[in-house]
Amino acid sequence: MSLPVVVTAHTEPGEPLRTLAPPALVGLPGAADAPAPAFSPEAPRPFIKWVGGKRRLLPVLLEQVPRSFRRFHEPFLGGGAFFFAAATAFPRPHSPALLADRNLRLIRTYRAVRDDVEGLIGRLREYAAHHDRAQFEAVRALDPDTFAADADVGAWFIYLNKTGYNGLYRVNRRGVFNVPFGRQSNPTICDDQNLRACSRALAGVELRHAAFDESTADAAPGDFVYFDPPYVPLSATADFTGYTEDGFTHTDHERLRDHAATLAARGVHVVLSNSDTPLVRALYDGFRQAQVYMPRAVNRDATKRGPVAELLLSAGPAVALA
Repeated sequence: MSLPVVVTAHTEPGEPLRTLAPPALVGLPGAADAPAPAFSPEAPRPFIKWVGGKRRLLPVLLEQVPRSFRRFHEPFLGGGAFFFAAATAFPRPHSPALLADRNLRLIRTYRAVRDDVEGLIGRLREYAAHHDRAQFEAVRALDPDTFAADADVGAWFIYLNKTGYNGLYRVNRRGVFNVPFGRQSNPTICDDQNLRACSRALAGVELRHAAFDESTADAAPGDFVYFDPPYVPLSATADFTGYTEDGFTHTDHERLRDHAATLAARGVHVVLSNSDTPLVRALYDGFRQAQVYMPRAVNRDATKRGPVAELLLSAGPAVALA
């Protein structure tokens, strides 16, 4: 059974949340079994699975894109669903996008897709030809930080992402990938067509290994920044921030809020995603807030993978869902 997305918003700080149904969002599916938005088979799609990926929220997110902007920044790149959708839906802005993440292996994987997609495809085909549990465990035991070529890092990253349990990317405090072998009977390890489409979308894009504040420090008036950080947990056991060995703390969320406010005061269009909790609402008091429901697929208990409320937060010259 599909559920409509419920969207509530206040357009000015201090107003109570009110029900809002923009025409573009009427009937938008929001349940875990609802179909994702349809794009052309030739359009780029995320080439990795990522916890907190925004594929099903794309129709709402695309509503947030300003009519015009100078440069797009995404400092929590992850699976890149929003970037790839926006690259397809909108003409390129005046300056190439700047995409960043604190996960160096992830950024090197994106660089491999951008700069050496054929070398990456060749390596993934080799992995696919010999895929089994023994190979998975042998590849998992490798240290990708010793690889000189980005294509080797990218192949390591994508292969383990496609064949590990539940598509997780998780590391311990020493930075060691520790996801067990997955249950997929016939995983798609190498999607040549999509990797080439992603390579075309990434052409000319700047890719940085940097924290969110460093990568957006030079964002200028008229730029558009989308922040999708690891979410504030809904409960004491709901936290999942294992993309880097040092996680993402409450202090980091406060730093992000302050940085976003600074950018907005500078004239930058700012949009953020986070969980809908009293802490987040209080933290972003003064920002425009909109509530949406998103399916959640990562939970040990499959019965708890249904839709949950999230917040879209915005500040700066662009008015979201007004």
